[in-house]
Amino acid sequence: MRTRHALALGLAAAATVSTLAATGPAVAASPAHPAKAPERTSCPQLSKSITWYGNNRAKIQRMIDERGICSHPKPGPEGRPVAAFDWDNTVVKNDISDATLAWSLKHDKILRPKSWKSTSPWMTTAADRALTKACGTSVPVGRPLRTSKNAACADEIMEIRGKARTMSGKAAFAGEWNHRRTKPEYAWIPQLFAGLTPAQVTSYAKQARAENLAAPIGAKQTVGTHQLAGYIRYYDQQKDLIRTLKAAGFRVYIVSASSETIAEAWSGGVGVDRAHTIGVRSLTENGKFTTGIRGCGDVKDGHGEVLPYMDGKRCLINQEIFKIKGAEAWRFQDPAHRIALGGGDANTDVTFVNDATGVHLAINRNQPELMCRGYDNADGRWVVNPMFIEPLPQKSGTYPCATTGYTNTDGGTGPVRRPDGTVIPDQKDRIHA
Repeated sequence: MRTRHALALGLAAAATVSTLAATGPAVAASPAHPAKAPERTSCPQLSKSITWYGNNRAKIQRMIDERGICSHPKPGPEGRPVAAFDWDNTVVKNDISDATLAWSLKHDKILRPKSWKSTSPWMTTAADRALTKACGTSVPVGRPLRTSKNAACADEIMEIRGKARTMSGKAAFAGEWNHRRTKPEYAWIPQLFAGLTPAQVTSYAKQARAENLAAPIGAKQTVGTHQLAGYIRYYDQQKDLIRTLKAAGFRVYIVSASSETIAEAWSGGVGVDRAHTIGVRSLTENGKFTTGIRGCGDVKDGHGEVLPYMDGKRCLINQEIFKIKGAEAWRFQDPAHRIALGGGDANTDVTFVNDATGVHLAINRNQPELMCRGYDNADGRWVVNPMFIEPLPQKSGTYPCATTGYTNTDGGTGPVRRPDGTVIPDQKDRIHA
């Protein structure tokens, strides 16, 4: 049954591609006075008062009209179509994990671990020693570190989070991991909240949210001696897109590499509830977070071997949304079991955005694999848009698509390939501020 249905949907998807290709700027070869098609006024519409780049709004609207309740008032056997968005720098400007960590360090909310090495299976001896020296041992284990006053401790934490190295430049993480499934410094933020309750972390995230929303655009903040963005804004375009998708019958999900608890403190601002918010899922013990992190597919719970990161986002979408279990959750699925729209801004999002059957929405932050696929536009469904606030200027040179644009599982690089195996040629940055 699934095979026959998938084939039918595959044919429908192919027809949609033809429709999209045919609706570009065409030269009229029809009669002088063709019959005007009736306007589908019942279709939920994206706001025309909110600016998108070029004709991006029209491309997305066309997909909404074709996949939503306007064309399909009753859901098919697989239910309503799905849209999935990354969060940081996709739905909002700037990073909610960084904002929450910064707020926590400024307010002495990070608890001293029994040992720093216990916070991550990949932490190096050099990082353990640097943190121990900077943060000291006078604070009892399980009590808050005085990071608001101890700039050296805050600096080591921020440097390891941001650059995976100590302040002296030594590697903070070492060993083996699948570079398309996880990144140790990403896992480390939720691991730093070990010993706290979900309610406490929610409170910190909400207070960081209020602080960053109140700060003016362009504001900076200092933690230790590190300077980072001091504001966050919801993108009006994405709020309107999510509103329109929901009105058109789409199921809308957030899939973020931030802690799920932190993401949940923000996602309600665009009308996405906790049940539709997927993030890093920390394990709990006796009501408190541990350094453990839930796995996905055939990868058991562990300490961050799988995150909502690159291929990990595909696995979690397949597992949590489409209920595909085990090793199959890692695999590219038939059209009936893929999202209709995927939105992201970074290489960390490229797998699930590329899986979308209707629109691949790429916010341009000069990320090579994402932009190689976006500009190559192999299936004609990519929508590339500059960041809506403080967009980046044109990238100099070209994206190294044909040589080093792709990240291998061992961390090495290689060419970015299309589904048929052909190599994407280097691409010039064409859609920018």
